[in-house]
Amino acid sequence: MEKSQELALTQMRKSVQKLGSSTEKIGEPTLMRFLIARSMDADKAAKMFVKWQEWRATWVPNGFVPESEIGEELAARKIFLQGLSRSGQPLMVAMASKHFPSKDQLQFKKFVIYLLDKSIASSFKGREIGNEKVIVILDLQNLSYKNVDVRGFITGFQCLQDYYPERLAKLFILNMPRFFVSVWRMISRFLEKATLEKIVIVSNEDEREDLVKEIGCEVLPEEHGGKAKLVPIQDVVLPPLDN
Repeated sequence: MEKSQELALTQMRKSVQKLGSSTEKIGEPTLMRFLIARSMDADKAAKMFVKWQEWRATWVPNGFVPESEIGEELAARKIFLQGLSRSGQPLMVAMASKHFPSKDQLQFKKFVIYLLDKSIASSFKGREIGNEKVIVILDLQNLSYKNVDVRGFITGFQCLQDYYPERLAKLFILNMPRFFVSVWRMISRFLEKATLEKIVIVSNEDEREDLVKEIGCEVLPEEHGGKAKLVPIQDVVLPPLDN
C-alpha cells in the first residue's frame, strides 16, 4: 500500500471517531472503497462511512434481508445470479421485461439491498475481504412502456452509489430499444461520473464479443452468447462463511 493511502486511512479512522463512530473490525479494503469513492478525501469518506453504518443498522439490522419480506419482487423471477466471471467477480443478470413498477416502494428498496448483498456475498471465499465487486448485465430485450420504471432505476442507482461504493465493476446494457434512449438520458443525470464510466451500452457485434471474452462462456447465459442456464437469485445457495 502506498504511503499516501496509509495516511488517508489513518486520517479517515480518526475522522470516524470524531463523528462518534468506530472502524473497529472493519478491514482496510472496505475503508479504501469509501476513500476512493470520495477521491481520497478522508473527512468526506468518514462521513460517507458513518452514514453507511447508520443506514445498515436501520435497513439491515439482522445483517440480511429475509426473503419473506420481498416475496412479490422475487416472484417475478427477473434477477439471476450466474456465478463468477473470469476475473472472479459475480455476474448478476436483470431481465427488464419481467419487471413492473412496484406499488410497494419499501419492499422494492429491500429487494435492491437483497440483490446487492447476495451478489457480493457469492464471491466470498470463506469470508469477506471488502473489495469485492459485481458485474451486471441489464437486458432490455422485449422491453415495453409498461416495464419502464424511472423511479426504480434511480432508487437502485442511488442505493448503489450511496451505500455500496466501488462495488460495481461494470454494467453492460443490452438490447436498448430506441424509445428508451431518452429515458436513459434522464436516468443518467442522477449518476455520478464514476458510475457512468463503468456502464457499457452494447450496440454492435464487436462489443458483444468483448462481453463474452470478459465474462466467460461458462457463466454467461445462453441468451447472451454463453453456455449457462439462467439461475434465479433466490435459487442460489451460498456456502456458509468461516467463523
